[in-house]
Amino acid sequence: MDEFEEKRFNTGELEINYVVGPDTGLPLVLIPPQGVDWTNYKKVLPLLIEEYHVYAVDIRGHGKSDWATGDYSFTSIGRDMTAFLESIVQGPAIISGNSSGGLVALWLAANRPSLVKAIIMEDPPLFSADWPRIREDSYVYRVLQVTVEMSKELHESRSISGLARTFMKIRRPLPNGKIRGIPRSAAYFISFLIRASQKIRGKPSLPGSLGKIIEVLVDFDPDFSQAWVDGRIYEGLDHVDALKRVECPAILLHANWVRHPDYGLVGAMDDEDTAYARELAPEMQFKRIDSEHVIHSHDPELFVSLVDQFIESLG
Repeated sequence: MDEFEEKRFNTGELEINYVVGPDTGLPLVLIPPQGVDWTNYKKVLPLLIEEYHVYAVDIRGHGKSDWATGDYSFTSIGRDMTAFLESIVQGPAIISGNSSGGLVALWLAANRPSLVKAIIMEDPPLFSADWPRIREDSYVYRVLQVTVEMSKELHESRSISGLARTFMKIRRPLPNGKIRGIPRSAAYFISFLIRASQKIRGKPSLPGSLGKIIEVLVDFDPDFSQAWVDGRIYEGLDHVDALKRVECPAILLHANWVRHPDYGLVGAMDDEDTAYARELAPEMQFKRIDSEHVIHSHDPELFVSLVDQFIESLG
């Protein structure tokens, strides 16, 4: 990662953290999914810099970017990204966003067309994240609720039992219809390790992948997820209207999904959602991918190949 430089940019409202690589080609701006920072793209950044001038941003409330508690919506995030494209990129860019980042890319294409050369929507929750459907038919809504509780526990409490109870609320639906949770004993042991690290090091930490999740949640404003839970985030983005207004080249990547009898849609979109999106934007390219939700992390080489093929198709 020596080729990338980490910087901060003042939008006029707050400061946004981002990394930028060498100027080797077309500008490509990467917008990560909710709850994580630019490091979510670490697997693909070295592969992309051979062809593109890569930027990866921390959305407001994430990573090292400033928090904006009480002001999270597609309108406010759109203002940040507009200022970033105008002042830092200084020209139209290819925008690639995963999950909620894909919806930000859609907002930019629909509302700031002069700043967008093309968009790559990597498994965005089109329609499934519309209000109130997300509350009624999406496993993600429950994940967001637990994320809010987990973030608040990490920021505001020192209780082992409170953190453990939050861990025990994590439920993962499996393809076979069963549900996997964290056993009580494991939840308390993990919580003990986190609280011990807080006491010794001053902040919660753990080794391995779980440690990375905890680290990200510490730098994450829980009000961002709360904005999805109570509906504030949706200001400024109507999925149907935005898809109709996109004029730049676009591609929609659709990863795996299932429907659970108790949790509803487990995934970003079902096949009816993608069919409706393609009906609204008939010029948009589409790829069905056998992958987990975060395609660029699950299969980095495939993701980079898809980006290259899409850009080459533009001539």
